[in-house]
Parts: sequence; C-alpha cells; structure tokens
Amino acid sequence: MSHKTKIAIVGGGVAGSTTALHLAELGLEVSLFEKQSSISSGPPYCHLHAGGNLYREISDQQCLTLLKQSIDFVRTYPFCIDYRPTVIAVPLTDKLSPNALLPRLKLLKKAYEGMIEEDKENKVLGESEFYYKLYEKDDIEALKNLAIQKNPSSLDEWMLPAIQHLDLNKLQFPLVLVQEYGINLFRYASGLELALDKFTNVHYHGNTTVQNIQNKSDRWEVTYATDNRVEKETFDYLINATGYKTGSIDDMLDVRSEKMVEFKASYVSHWEQKEDILFPEIIIHGERGTPKGMGQLTPYPAGYFQLHGMTEDITLYKDGLVSSSNESSQAKLNGHFITKLDKQWEKEEVEMRTHKAIEHLANYLPSFREANVGAKPLFGAQQIPGDDPTLRVAEVSFPSKNYARCEIVKVSSSLDMANRIIKNLIELQHIKPSLAKRVSLNYLDEHSIAQHAQTIAKLRDYPKVLANRNVEALA
Repeated sequence: MSHKTKIAIVGGGVAGSTTALHLAELGLEVSLFEKQSSISSGPPYCHLHAGGNLYREISDQQCLTLLKQSIDFVRTYPFCIDYRPTVIAVPLTDKLSPNALLPRLKLLKKAYEGMIEEDKENKVLGESEFYYKLYEKDDIEALKNLAIQKNPSSLDEWMLPAIQHLDLNKLQFPLVLVQEYGINLFRYASGLELALDKFTNVHYHGNTTVQNIQNKSDRWEVTYATDNRVEKETFDYLINATGYKTGSIDDMLDVRSEKMVEFKASYVSHWEQKEDILFPEIIIHGERGTPKGMGQLTPYPAGYFQLHGMTEDITLYKDGLVSSSNESSQAKLNGHFITKLDKQWEKEEVEMRTHKAIEHLANYLPSFREANVGAKPLFGAQQIPGDDPTLRVAEVSFPSKNYARCEIVKVSSSLDMANRIIKNLIELQHIKPSLAKRVSLNYLDEHSIAQHAQTIAKLRDYPKVLANRNVEALA
C-alpha cells in the first residue's frame, strides 16, 4: 500500500522536516507545508543536551532519554554538530553544590558505556571515561597560566579559555566539563533541505499557509494558500508539526488537547577581542525565573556568542508562558509576541535585552563586558505538552486515526518521534514492517552543506559566520 499512501505534514520545523525525510526514505508520497520560505525557522536551538545537565530540575529518567536521543541525533545528522564540550559552573551564591550533580553524571557515564557496548557506533561523544571531568581548585591552579591553544585537542586545552576568563572567586568547586556538544541550526536546515530536494516523492510547499483541514471518510482534505491562490488536496495521513501552533490544527479537527506555549529569545553578541579563541560552551547554573537564573554562553566562530539568561529581563518573559483553555486547544500569546514572531522586533528592545544578557554573563566573565550586539535575536515560541513547564522529553501523540501530533520540546527527540509515527503507519497498514530502517545522509557533501547554510543565514538576516561550525571535531 505504500505507493498509494499520501502523507500531509503541516509545519517544516525540526519535527516536520525530520519526519518528511524518514517517510521519504520509505517511498511514501509526502507533502510538506511550511509558512516560511525555508525549513527549521522556528524556536532557536544550539545545544545537544546529551544528558540534560543544563537542567538540574528534571528527572534522571528524562536525562537518560535525552542522552540516548542525542546520540541517535549525532549519528543521523553529524554535519550540524559542533564538536566542543560544555563547562558547567555553580556560583557561590547558589543554594546547591556542584557535587549534587555527581550522582547524575555517574549515572549518565554508565549509561553511555552500556550504549557503546551494545553498538560501537554509539561512541559519538568521545570515550566514555571522558564523558565528564571535574576540575578542583588545585587542578585549575595548575592549568590557569598555560597558553590557550588555537586548536584545542584535549579536555584540559578546552578548559583553558573558561578558566582564564571566569571569575573563579565567585564560583564553587569543582567546575564540571561534560561532553554536551552544540547544534548549528543553519547547518541542520541546510542539510535537510538538500536531502529532501533529492526525493521526487517529497513535495515541498514553502511560503504556504494551511487554512483548513477537514476529515472526509477517514481521509484529510487540506485547504492551503500559496502563490496568491487557494488549493485543496486529500491525504491518507495527517501529521501536525506546527510547533507552538499545534493547538490551532487540533481546533480545526475538533480535537481537545492540553498544552503550554512559551516565548523564548536568545541574543547574538560579538566579542571582537576574542575572535581568535575557541571557547567551550559555558553554563552558569542558577534558579530559573529569578535575577540569578542560569546563564548560557554558546560560542560561534569569529567572536560571536549566543546568549541565554533564564530571567524575565533576558530569555524569559513575565507573560511569555501561556496555557490552552477550555475554549481552545491553542494557547494564545499576547499580541507583542505575535508581532515579534510574524514581523520584527523593536530596535530598542534588541539593544536593551542583548546588553542585559551580556551583563548577566559578565557577572562571571568580567571581560565579556567588552561585547556588543552582534545581530538580531534568535527567537521563537515553544510548545510544551501538558501542564509541566519543566518537561524536556516529549515526542508524539495520536489523538485519532491517521492523525499524529508532534510534540517535541528538544530537537534530539525528533528521531524517536519519527520512529513512533512509522510504527503507527505500520499498525495502520500504510507501510510494511520490513521497510523501517535507519536514515543515512552519506550522500550529502560538506561543501554544499556549508554554502547553503550560509545562504540560509543571510536570507534570515544573520551573519553568515553563524552558519559555520566552531570546530570540526574533538581529537
């Protein structure tokens, strides 16, 4: 039946594009509808979360799931991974000790060892014995006067820029270095667009708005507007991958769902004096939503850094988290967020929040005060299924026959999501079990990915250098 089955995917973000690729590999007829001109233009992402160590508040089980999902993600999409570690520091003012992280780090290290024993191809985060390393005060004293290496190849060499720029008098020991890498969203978009373009059974509808969906005898009639015309098409299976707007599709279908939507922004800074240094990612732990909320400094080439500050003055907004209601499955953001999402930011707010982000990180990296605004923010609205704002692991649900609602919170969950959709298609006899397989993108070449990624960055009005990986690989 696979050659007769037509799939409609509404939304071309990470969820929609990943699913489109997997179903295209299986030979299904896939139509991908995306409001923007290119895929993966939704909420920003920059961190692999291979263990979830940024989030002290989530459960160990979520962390183990994130570890597994992240390893699968690296194996499938190695071209968008920035192979550099993350340094986690806990301020003296924080109520928790870095040692509180140790049980979880040991658990994750053991799980990673087990995954490598099961399949040696899972060794994508380096050797399991170096999944994390602790740096006590004596260790740091022994390293802090060494020269920073242009091309770091060891954990200690990666640690040097952090040691030499952090205000160690404000931090507890030990500092933690963990193999949680970066993800380059422009390279992901580039690779997936290039891959999908190779399939004649994928029909990509960019700059297209889905206006209505109706159930017609267990099939789905999709009405969409594109190129100043309105068209209708009927499909056997519907995938709702509209991100924070999944509730609007549920409303069209008269399907009830409960979810939250959160508007988030990160800020792009440029630290001209440090253009030649390769930094690890640096995380300063703190209590979310307070003035001392977590700070996150994510490095890009040529002195660019993406900044998060989990405070209401920076990444979070006082009225930025909303829930669905009894009247609608779609959680409704206030108008000023919709203006940001659909139009543009006010220049004054960009300047204000970026400088507040710089100051937030400069509390612990004093010389970072030299940084300035590097570009407009990276931003978007994120869905969280249910009513738990700390949820980080979610994949997909099936509210009715031939209907899948994608619910990922972290990009690495997209592969488990796609596999569960494939399982549902098998159960409904749309495809045969023997067709399921691991996706391989070995046919993509690095030059094409790099060039197209820069084109996407430029089209979205970001510096082209943000489309480049910070480093190619850890030794």
